[in-house]
Amino acid sequence: MILYPPAKINLGLHILAKRQDGYHELETIMSTIPFYDILELTPSDSDSFISSGIVVPSDGQPNLCQRAVALLRGYKDFPSVRIHLRKQIPIGAGLGGGSADASYTLLGLNQLFNLNFSIQELEDFAAELGSDCPFFIRGGLQRATGRGELLKALPAMGRSFQFVLCNPQIHISTAQAYSGVKPHNARKSVEEIFSKDGFSSLHNDFEDSIFIAQPLIAQLKQELLAAGATYAAMSGSGSSVFGLFEKDQKLSLTDAINQHVVYIGPISF
Repeated sequence: MILYPPAKINLGLHILAKRQDGYHELETIMSTIPFYDILELTPSDSDSFISSGIVVPSDGQPNLCQRAVALLRGYKDFPSVRIHLRKQIPIGAGLGGGSADASYTLLGLNQLFNLNFSIQELEDFAAELGSDCPFFIRGGLQRATGRGELLKALPAMGRSFQFVLCNPQIHISTAQAYSGVKPHNARKSVEEIFSKDGFSSLHNDFEDSIFIAQPLIAQLKQELLAAGATYAAMSGSGSSVFGLFEKDQKLSLTDAINQHVVYIGPISF
């Protein structure tokens, strides 16, 4: 079985409060984008995991895909599986690639071995693997709250754009990103801004401190806006930056942008 876990972007991201459990309360709108890893699941005599493409860092602990296998085995028995992950989505880039891989492992195992878990059950399992993971079970366009695991599907806007995604190959750790934010919630919600005020009013709270620490990321956003993007932002906790251009607009991208582009193509919301 071959699956294609997609990356995601954030359309606005508000950090609302620090929680008692150490996490942060947030609100964001996430959308899958047509930029993928490749995941192959094959029944085997023993469990194994291999990866190719972008090097997946190892800290000696099981990969998220392996953790997904172990998690499902706690609920139902199924045969051993060989996992081959072709990693194409940059790591530590705010694109959710690792979370997508884990969630698609859950989806794939459920289908491959006829485990008959419901979508809601798979979302609950995914939440045990990471805050972004439940989003990828359904994908599409969704509002996320809580740690990012509480989801609400949003209707399609019916708008199409040219999409330019840049990655400056700067790794931003989650701890680093959250250490610079100042939570506050006395403002319009991301969903209200998105539905009423349009893209240009959306803001990613992580940008405030990360742009100071990493000026190249800020420069890429400004270059995209100067090139005519309707909206440009850093995705998640960074470091990827994307721009949305009108679909009939002639792109004129600078060398600074072209040097870091990892994807250009159509996208619809």
